[in-house]
Amino acid sequence: MKYNRINILGLGNVLYGDEGFGVSALNSLQETSAFPDTVHFIDGGTQGIYLLDFIESADAVIVFDALIPLDYDRRVYVYRNDELPDFIHRKMSSHQMGFSEMLGIAKLHGKMPKEIVMIGAPPKDLEMNIGLSPELNLLLPEAVAEGRVIIEGWLTE
Repeated sequence: MKYNRINILGLGNVLYGDEGFGVSALNSLQETSAFPDTVHFIDGGTQGIYLLDFIESADAVIVFDALIPLDYDRRVYVYRNDELPDFIHRKMSSHQMGFSEMLGIAKLHGKMPKEIVMIGAPPKDLEMNIGLSPELNLLLPEAVAEGRVIIEGWLTE
């Protein structure tokens, strides 16, 4: 099934190092890709619940974010659809709670996208500074490539 509206969200606070991983991944994907007008790039920052419409209005959604699974290595993680509730075990910032709440509200409204994917990596440095740590900078191309492959699949299904 080809999707009419694909929203790509980048979450995180770019002022706190690796917490800005999602926004960095979004920007990198947007700068290195040429997708049709049906693909929308949204810098969600830390807006949390205010991004609900971007979830509910889409056929498919990718969310890039820094995330900490319960047991983790420093690598890129990709969660799809039913796997999503398992990914938020530790909170790093207010937007994570907002994203979790958004999914619950979208489900209650009966407006969940047909596909939702989260792509992220565990942060190393959450100190106040702009830019990713060398460790997360090395993972950024893999996260972007994962997102690109998923979007291309959604555009051709």
